Amino acid sequence: MNDTPPLLNTRPEWLALEAHYRQSARLHLRDLFAADPRRAEKFTVTAEDLLLDYSKNLVTEETMRLLHDLAAAVEWEKARDAMFSGKIINRTEQRAVLHTALRNRNNRPVLVGGHDIMPDVNRVLAKMADFANAVRDGSWHGYTGKPVVNIVNIGIGGSDLGPAMACEALRPYARHELKTYFVSNIHAAHLSEALRDLRPEETLFIVTSKTFTTQETMTNARTAREWLLYTLKDREAVARHFVAVSTNAREVAAFGIAPDNMFEFWDWVGGRYSLCSAVGLALMLAIGPEYFTEMLKGFHAMDRHFQEAPAEGNLPLLLAMLGVWYNNFFGAQSHAILPYNQYLSRFPAYLQQADMESNGKSIDQQGRRVAWQTGPIIWGEPGTNGQHAFYQLLHQGTKLVPADFIGCCRPHCPTGDHHDKLMANFFAQTAALAFGRTQEELRAAGTPEELLPHKTFEGNRPTNTILAEDLNPHLLGRLIALYEHKIFVQGVIWNVYSFDQWGVQLGKELAGCILPELQAAADPELRHDASTNALIRHYRLAQHRGL
Repeated sequence: MNDTPPLLNTRPEWLALEAHYRQSARLHLRDLFAADPRRAEKFTVTAEDLLLDYSKNLVTEETMRLLHDLAAAVEWEKARDAMFSGKIINRTEQRAVLHTALRNRNNRPVLVGGHDIMPDVNRVLAKMADFANAVRDGSWHGYTGKPVVNIVNIGIGGSDLGPAMACEALRPYARHELKTYFVSNIHAAHLSEALRDLRPEETLFIVTSKTFTTQETMTNARTAREWLLYTLKDREAVARHFVAVSTNAREVAAFGIAPDNMFEFWDWVGGRYSLCSAVGLALMLAIGPEYFTEMLKGFHAMDRHFQEAPAEGNLPLLLAMLGVWYNNFFGAQSHAILPYNQYLSRFPAYLQQADMESNGKSIDQQGRRVAWQTGPIIWGEPGTNGQHAFYQLLHQGTKLVPADFIGCCRPHCPTGDHHDKLMANFFAQTAALAFGRTQEELRAAGTPEELLPHKTFEGNRPTNTILAEDLNPHLLGRLIALYEHKIFVQGVIWNVYSFDQWGVQLGKELAGCILPELQAAADPELRHDASTNALIRHYRLAQHRGL
């Protein structure tokens, strides 16, 4: 029996969507709204206190039916259930994918290899909470007896982007006496600038590396240790100012960190999905265990929604299918994330990794090269900053860029009419992108004929509107999980492995070969391509001239 699935672009459901696209490509949102006064109501879903209005998309009820048919054909529900049950779905690494277990607030058993992992998850969360409370109440102190006032998280990728994004998003819930810094780049300026005004005796470092061998992280960690010891002198001080999030107890101890101060996580947690694990320790220190738990509850609420909501009202499924519609049938190359909330300023960067590292694949699960587009380029900035930067291209450029507008009804900083003006722009931009402005409207307003082509807005630019009551820990958890599951469904449809990232390895391996050549005392024999050889020689000469 052959279990190899048919190629995606040969499935009848895909071919039906291609035919439908050809028939509906000339549709305009102005006409769709004019034809159906209830369109906004029909294409709006509210779940988990999130409102998704997808009425300003180039879809009809027939489009959505055909997209649902495609999702059903690839058995997205079966794939979802396999993930939640702990089956090995990351087959290139032979791992389960269980970030959902990290926020499994009902504590139902989750088995990996016959072992219930929930006691392990809860043990680490309790250990994190005890440590966070001790730092926050001052009972944990540095080597000289002073309390900690600075937290420096050293990591990279998911060990940096998640907690950094969340700390910024939940800044109103943080203890402001504790200052939190994030260092990821191996460029020395990142660490140097973070430490510039800090006192070693008041500073706690969290070193986050699963293997405790990540080059960027460990280089920064060793330099931070040197900075600490320059002032405090005694190597015993390291144990009072460094903790680790890792699985490599031997390397952690060799660094000088007490084994009791290592916080564990597991190989069934991918880095870009690890915020709810010990990787979120810096966040828990900033906002406290209670708010951290509220965030976990928000994640869990969206997990339950994804598992239980019917397809027509399932938010992650809807976002996933709309993304497939534009990516694969309209040929859109990118997708913009546009949060109209300054606290979510790092959210687009966070989703860049979550999405592009997950679905930036060109080989399907059977090892075949795909003949369809997979993951889009994810980018964005908070509103209204983006309006004065790249919205010109969104409105009148030659590229179709679907966009998600994310906003909150209530502000954390109720100052004058700032929030009303922000949200006026929020609502206006989605309307302008959808409906544009016609030459007839411009003529009626007295626009000179020679300016008509320049001032015409075609509209028909698709957007999703995601609206919440306010940005709180619970909402942040729901919002992140919404996108996690959207990415998962798209990976299922495109038939790629969303939970490995082999593409990040080659550059690391080559860098390991080049580094000793940059540092060699005598000119090394170079055996790279001509361009790389020439660049290395130029670098070495410039270094020599600078001595």
